[in-house]
Amino acid sequence: MSRVRPAGDGAGPLVRVVTDPAGVEACLAVRREVFVHEQGVSEDLEYDGLDDRAVHVLAVRADGTPLGTGRLLHGPVAADRTGGDPRVGALGRLAVLKSARGLGIGAALVRGIEAAAVERGLTAMDLHAQTHALAFYERLGYAAHGPEFLDAGIAHRAMRKELPAPPAP
Repeated sequence: MSRVRPAGDGAGPLVRVVTDPAGVEACLAVRREVFVHEQGVSEDLEYDGLDDRAVHVLAVRADGTPLGTGRLLHGPVAADRTGGDPRVGALGRLAVLKSARGLGIGAALVRGIEAAAVERGLTAMDLHAQTHALAFYERLGYAAHGPEFLDAGIAHRAMRKELPAPPAP
């Protein structure tokens, strides 16, 4: 995946897929800070056993300091989140450190995850958004559907976005 930068002056954070152990650990550390420490989600729920089969995306400062992360699940591992449709990916675990919020990092991470999905031939993306984040995802083209539900004690709604076709070779 090519590096993605948020809109602005071009000096923003780099967003990239990570596969090396240090990169994946940086993603898990961001999630630990946001979901476990800040939001009170138990580690048993946060670390669901799917991280070794996920595509991890990390946003870092120019100096390499992690700022945010998200993951893409696709194929059989995502079936319970996508209605079993192999053409649909599941965006999840989107987290931006408190000190980096409001800088466009979340949107850049979503674009990076969507680009990774398109590269894998996926045609749509599903996610479960915390209800306070619905407007954020709506601005990025996602539409809510179905009733509100609790996940880890936090209110969520299901959302979907159709992805653009990959560019012709």
